[in-house]
Amino acid sequence: MRAEAVGLMTSREQRLATTFVDLADTLVANFDVIDFLHTLAARSVELLDADAAGIMLADQRGGLRVMASSAEEARLLELYELQSDEGPCLDCYRSGRPVVRDDLVAMRTSWPLFTEQLQALGFHSAQALPMRLRNETIGALNLFRLEPGRLNEADLRIGQAMAHVATVGLMQERAIAASELLATQLQTALTSRVQLEQAKGMLAQRAGLPMDQAFQLMRDYARSRGRRLSDVAAQIIEGVLDDEVLRKDRRTRPTSPRA
Repeated sequence: MRAEAVGLMTSREQRLATTFVDLADTLVANFDVIDFLHTLAARSVELLDADAAGIMLADQRGGLRVMASSAEEARLLELYELQSDEGPCLDCYRSGRPVVRDDLVAMRTSWPLFTEQLQALGFHSAQALPMRLRNETIGALNLFRLEPGRLNEADLRIGQAMAHVATVGLMQERAIAASELLATQLQTALTSRVQLEQAKGMLAQRAGLPMDQAFQLMRDYARSRGRRLSDVAAQIIEGVLDDEVLRKDRRTRPTSPRA
């Protein structure tokens, strides 16, 4: 039993090391902001005691926008935060500090509308970690759990470290290319995100797939061919790529919507 535990710990540590390398490596050609942020969301669920994750980043005017999520429910919750103007992610971005509540009673006191929606979607805990470098906060990482209660301190520290490394990577990429590059990339990513949602809906309807699975299908297709998600989405909207993407689905038939 002890040997198995050591083996599992070693495996997790190796995955953590790989994740930190991936989040720090933003100096690659054709750097894709959206795919990078989806990697952060997916790895947060994989490595932490969280069941879903989402990421909001600030646009050029300082308003938060939903940029990535590990599951459709997380995306809906983040959209609801923006709509109702309450929730851990908003408080985290505004304060630049981690936002955690111990239980549902405390959550209802702070965010009554958000907590009601959180429970309606099957979750019972939410916390947010800032994506911050020194005095500049560019967004927040939301972590959702099916079980009540906060993440343990070890997971909170790891999650914050991942958010920090991702922020440093994004800021470094901006600094090397140009001082305005990150803002331009994020604005472009926002436009691409609209296309992505439209293409995901079209593909889901065409194939009779859940929204999460339709998105994963697009992402797998783009990655396997070294293409940008936004380009694949545009071609799906134009109707020139549906059949090829769906042929990949029939060959692979993924069973999990998470990366």
